[in-house]
Amino acid sequence: MIAVPDWLKPVLPFFHPVLMWLLLALSLYALYTGIQVIRTRTAKGEEKSRLLKGKFREVHFQVGALLLVLMVWGTLGGMAVTYINNQKLFLGPHLLVGLSMTGLIAFSASLAPLMQQGKDWARALHITINGLVLGLFGWQAVTGMQIVQKILTQG
Repeated sequence: MIAVPDWLKPVLPFFHPVLMWLLLALSLYALYTGIQVIRTRTAKGEEKSRLLKGKFREVHFQVGALLLVLMVWGTLGGMAVTYINNQKLFLGPHLLVGLSMTGLIAFSASLAPLMQQGKDWARALHITINGLVLGLFGWQAVTGMQIVQKILTQG
């Protein structure tokens, strides 16, 4: 059994949910910057010049990299906290969907070099995968809050 300091025990179960809600908000920001990248690529003239000043491509790339690392850490951290608190993992939809999302976001990020080469199929796949991840994230938020409610009623 892993020894957790007493001061950390009451807050430990909430690191994962708080991080995931922040990641959901960051995902929505990534969606916004991604839409701006598409708008920049298709814009012409003065509108294109205005959009280029926003450096949305660079911002989207950086936000995507941050999302990837925080998703991996958040997934592993959530599993670690569950194991520390219960000496087991609960094999259920929330865990399986979370692991799937982590794999999907890694797959989506791996498409970046192909998109930089101008491969439209990679862009379409990137958008499709991220749309799926965002939809799953919404579902995870609901099921995650149900888990948080269980933790609160038990403690």
